[in-house]
Parts: sequence; structure tokens; C-alpha cells
Amino acid sequence: MSDKTKELKEKLFYTKKSAYELEGEAGVAKAYEFARGYAEFIDHAKTEREAVAEGIKILEAHGFSAYEMGAKVKAGDKLYYSNRGKCLLAFVIGSEPIENGIRISAAHVDSPRIDLKQHTIYENTGVGYFKTHYYGGIRKYQWATIPLALHGVVMKKDGECVNVTIGEDEGDPVFCITDLLPHLGRDQGQRPLDSAFTGEGLNILIASRPYATEDDPYKTSEPDDRVKLTVLKYFNDKYGIVEDDFISAELCVVPAGKSRDIGLDRAMIGAYGHDDRVCAYPILMAVAELEAPEKTAMCIFADKEEIGSEGNTGMQSRILADIIAELSASLGADENIVRAHSMCLSADVAAGYDPNYPDVFEIKNSAICGSGVVLTKFTGSRGKSGTNDASAETVYKARKIFDDAGVVWQTAELGKVDQGGGGTVAMFIANHNIDTIDLGVPVLSMHAPFEIISKTDLYEAYRAHVAFNK
Repeated sequence: MSDKTKELKEKLFYTKKSAYELEGEAGVAKAYEFARGYAEFIDHAKTEREAVAEGIKILEAHGFSAYEMGAKVKAGDKLYYSNRGKCLLAFVIGSEPIENGIRISAAHVDSPRIDLKQHTIYENTGVGYFKTHYYGGIRKYQWATIPLALHGVVMKKDGECVNVTIGEDEGDPVFCITDLLPHLGRDQGQRPLDSAFTGEGLNILIASRPYATEDDPYKTSEPDDRVKLTVLKYFNDKYGIVEDDFISAELCVVPAGKSRDIGLDRAMIGAYGHDDRVCAYPILMAVAELEAPEKTAMCIFADKEEIGSEGNTGMQSRILADIIAELSASLGADENIVRAHSMCLSADVAAGYDPNYPDVFEIKNSAICGSGVVLTKFTGSRGKSGTNDASAETVYKARKIFDDAGVVWQTAELGKVDQGGGGTVAMFIANHNIDTIDLGVPVLSMHAPFEIISKTDLYEAYRAHVAFNK
């Protein structure tokens, strides 16, 4: 190949490059440093409530204050709004007229997990269990025989709200879903993966010691819910809870333990809940650190994405429209014009290409871990069903912002066309007449109890949102 041909090829061909190559040692060092803050965040934010609480701590440390509907705002204000403790909107009012549009970054902070039923505690043959109902798209077999922790809140009969966390501190007990030994698991092993475990079979082992006192000793020959009594006495002693209080509770079971560096090079992070907190943290920090922007900037922590973004804390609620309407009214602007001129990066994860499973990916349009943040024109399934398909103009705007800032980015789809698919909050935001496109971090083992991301991709997501806000 002649030099001229090589030169023409370099000019005309698209070549995906790694963040390591483009950022160099200095950039990689910054990525590792940024990842430390993220690891601390994700270790304390295993539920949407915890993510919102941690987000507020970070915002207040950066000078943000709580916003109330109807309050007057002005340029330079740094504000946040907590929607029922499960959804968070943070915004910095820009110096330009708000009718020039808002730069919106939106991620979700709920993750697939196992929720407790309202009537949850029971005993069977001397063993205590939680009855459960899984939340979101889990592969049930992945949740068996791993340490589990209990997180959530209980609204007691007297109106007190009690926070519950068991299984995260070093001295805490943990919980577990049991599985068959291989010697007895032949029939189970012959079932398809999706049916080897059932939803009703995801019962969580929580106790096995019957309650007894000196004047009322163990009566092993008289099973009478004494293990269940042990469990309820624990909750009553520690939290003042009785069984009726579980009816007005939001309690969920998540993998116990902290995030960990993956690999000898410590280039990746393994943790529960990267989807989608690995995108939530960068958008939060990009807004938290913003000072005196020209355009108003906003970040959103949304709830309920894993089950369709429904409800008053999900992205299908009116909360975004209401906040934009309130800000517009305070600044004397037309909310319809504000929305029409706004742009949103729907910050949700992409499926990282896994060489162990090449059959489900189309390599030319797959996200490669370590090659930067992923711009996704559309998600959905098969014939682009259930997606926001971003326009060429919107793709161009994002492309120019990232290129001008030197962000390392790539494009991808979610697997082969007829293989599967997924969704994000993008289409619900686009429905407000806001130009929207997906941008996220590639993830390996997505929706598993232990997901994996690259530190460099995490950092490029942060750099992308910083550039977007500026």
C-alpha cells in the first residue's frame, strides 16, 4: 500500500481507538482517581433512596440548596429538588435566557434486585425465610448462593420512618438463597436457565434458631413458628417493628459487600448496580462542579426505569415538565420554548462486547470496554420498537461537543438486531419535545449481581457531561 493510499485511508476510514491510546498515562491516572470517588458513592448507594441521599450530600458539599416549587430563581443559583426521596433533580441556573434551552443529563438509580413481599416472614421445617418478588430483569440463577444484604425503609404504625440496613457492616449477618447440591440437581440442571429457578422459589434464608427462654425452653417436637418469633423479636429489638409494619415497608435484598477492582492492572471495577449508577455519578459530578454556566444545566436521578419508568418517581411522571414550567415562570420565560430549545443526554449503560459470547453481538456496532463512553442513536428491540431514535441533527450536536472537547467516545447498538434489545428513559424525555440521545458506559454482565465496567470509560462519561454542560 502506497503512502498516498495510506493517507487517504486514514482520512476516510473510521477507526475505533482505546481511551488508553488517546488519553495517555496522565489521562488514565485521572480516570483511576475519578473512579475512587465513584466506588465510594456506589458502595453507599445500593437503592434509589440511598443514591438520592448520597447525591444530596455531594450537592450540598458543592453549595447546592433545596428548591421548593414556586420559589424564585436567578442566574447562578445551584438548587436540587428531591421527589419523594427516590428521584432527584439538580440544576444550575445559567446566565443566558432559559429560553435558549436547558442542558439535561438523566440517569436512573434503580437497579434489578429482589424485593420483599408485604407478608414476607415465614417458617418451614425449622428454617426462617423471606418471601420475595423480584424487581426488574434479573437472571434468577445468578442470585443463588451469594451473600445478600437487606436495605430499605419501614413506615411504622405510629408514622415513624425507620431505615433498615443489615449485611453491609463487617460484623453483620448476611442472607442467602440456597441451591441444590449437584448430586441431587440432575433434573434441575436439565431445565432451561430461565426456568431452573422460579420467582416463587427465590425464598431467602434468614434464621434457623427457635426462640426460647429459661422458663420456656426449646420444644423441637412442637413446631410453632419459634424461628419466625426469633426473626420478629430481632426486628422489634433493633427497629421497634412488628409484623404489621412490613405491610407499609419498602425492603429489598441486594448483593452484600463493596465494589472491588478487577484485574491485576486494576483497570476495571466490579460491583452491584453499575446499571445505572455508573452513569448517575458522572452526571451528578458534572453538574455539582459547574460554576456560572451560560446555559442552565440539569441532572436527573430517575426511579423505576427497570420496570418501565412508571409512577410518580419514574421518568414518565410530570416531574421534569413541572420543574421546567416552574423555572420558566420564575424567569419570565415560555416553558414550551424552553423545552423546544433544550437537549438531553439520556445517560444509560450500553452492553459491553464480551468475547466469551460473540454470537449475540455484531462486532462492528458493539461497545468495546476501554474505548470510551458510548453514544447510542437508538435502543429498543428488533425493529427499533420502544425507543427514541435520535435525529441526525441531534447526533451531530453531541458528536461536535465531544470532538471539540477531546472526549473519547464510540457508538454502538445493543447486540444483534433480532437477538434482544432494551430501553432507557430517552423516549420519555423526548416526548416533552426535547432533543434526546443516549450516552452511557459499556458494562459486562449487565443486570447480574456483580457487573463490570472500565475506569477509563467511566471517566470519559464524566468528561462528556462536563463538555455538554459548558
